[in-house]
Amino acid sequence: MIIVHTQRDIHVSPREFTAVSVTGRTLGGPLVRRAIRPIIAFLLVGGGGIAGFVSLAGVGPIEAAFWLIDPASISVHYQARAGDGRRVKAFATVVFGTLVVAGVWIGETVLTTAFGGQMREGIEHMQTKRAIDELDDHVIICGYGLFGRTVAKQIGERERPVVAIERDGDTFGRIDTESVFAVEGDARDETVLREAAIRDADAVVAAIDDSNANIQIAITASGIAPDVRLVVRVGDEDYTSVARRAGADEVVIPEVLSGEDVSDSL
Repeated sequence: MIIVHTQRDIHVSPREFTAVSVTGRTLGGPLVRRAIRPIIAFLLVGGGGIAGFVSLAGVGPIEAAFWLIDPASISVHYQARAGDGRRVKAFATVVFGTLVVAGVWIGETVLTTAFGGQMREGIEHMQTKRAIDELDDHVIICGYGLFGRTVAKQIGERERPVVAIERDGDTFGRIDTESVFAVEGDARDETVLREAAIRDADAVVAAIDDSNANIQIAITASGIAPDVRLVVRVGDEDYTSVARRAGADEVVIPEVLSGEDVSDSL
């Protein structure tokens, strides 16, 4: 887990950052696709009801449509005319019952589409959080790009628990949660690092392809868990001294040291 801390005596380019929480996916497309069938069914039943009233009762389309809105109008209609309208009332019962079913279908579809995915994600998030809280001496990898994945794979092969922090939604979605615990968010955010149980971690690897971000992570992480081992990735040697001052125990330049070499040192 990686934590970002700000410190005045370390000169790092200022950057605004916020935690990236688990977000629900856009519902517009799936909602329309799933709701279109019950909506069409509702409209067909309504249209059939109007046509049936016109045919059976001899009323105009507008009055027939009003009967769908106010069923009591059917009884009022026949009180002023001869006949009891049994066929029309029986037909109306079927139509209204079918409209209720179609309406329930629409409501169920909308609720399931709008909240079903979020509820599932919420449950999965709670299960992951509980599992992470029970970890001890795990390795937190901040940034799950090529470098981070390489380190995670090598550590995982030694059956050591790994928690990956990734803020990019697409990259986060590609994390193999069967072998890695995943936390979605910005590793520079103290809350995100705590969610990765940094206080119980053995090491934190700042693996983002951004030297400044990795240094910020190191500052935050060392502030929360002073004893955690910090491995910081930087782009060139110019950042080495700054990373050391930020609390890095080991500074890695990918062009010099590979991800496999880093995993072997942990």
